[in-house]
Amino acid sequence: MDYFGTMMSQLGIPAEFLVFFVIILIWSQVWKFLALWKSARNNSSVWFILFALVNTMGILEILYIFVFSKMKINNFRRKKALKRKRR
Repeated sequence: MDYFGTMMSQLGIPAEFLVFFVIILIWSQVWKFLALWKSARNNSSVWFILFALVNTMGILEILYIFVFSKMKINNFRRKKALKRKRR
């Protein structure tokens, strides 16, 4: 921790910023994991790739989990996939 404190003081960044940065990093990774898991379960490869490549600090991930994954488009894709499996 002393190394990071010294490095941050040389850059002119307060040491409290490191704690804030770690909290934001954990927050973002938890939501990213949940969104990746949900998009994989919904067979949404475009969303999965988007989440894997873009970091929005959890904002897009939260919107996907609570809004976009529940839209009728995904229900249509699921029904279409079920029809394929039945054949």
